[in-house]
Amino acid sequence: MKKMSKLEAVLWNIAFPGFTQLLTGQYIKGVLFVVLEFIMNVNSHFNRAIMYSFLGEIRQAEMLVDYQWLMFYPCIYMFSMWDAYRYAMPAGEKYSYLPFVFGAYMVTVGLMVSPKVTFMGIHPGPIFLPMIFLIPGLLIGGLIQQILKVMGQKSNT
Repeated sequence: MKKMSKLEAVLWNIAFPGFTQLLTGQYIKGVLFVVLEFIMNVNSHFNRAIMYSFLGEIRQAEMLVDYQWLMFYPCIYMFSMWDAYRYAMPAGEKYSYLPFVFGAYMVTVGLMVSPKVTFMGIHPGPIFLPMIFLIPGLLIGGLIQQILKVMGQKSNT
């Protein structure tokens, strides 16, 4: 199995969930992530919603997207990235899952509130608002990860 850096592992899975697993010889897991991503993407109309959002047609994206399917997407997406990261990380790295978990949670929250949120007259919609919500999710998860690491080090001394 091919070893890769944590950054490379995450970037391949950002491109498409399951790519890192396929590249590292974890074929069953990789195919599972690819199939799940495809099913969720097609049923949620995610790619067309992305297209409309980037064209500035936010209302069209909102009407098109199937929120029931799209709400599964952040969990699978972030889990596949964490799995790739975990495979590439050194043994013993603790709490690496926290930024990914909080990222998935906040993206889902961003998706749920997206029909109602407007920033300074701009309505980000179901694609851009969840992307914005990812940032505080990663930061909160990273902060909790660091706090737990420090607390663990203090209890060991």
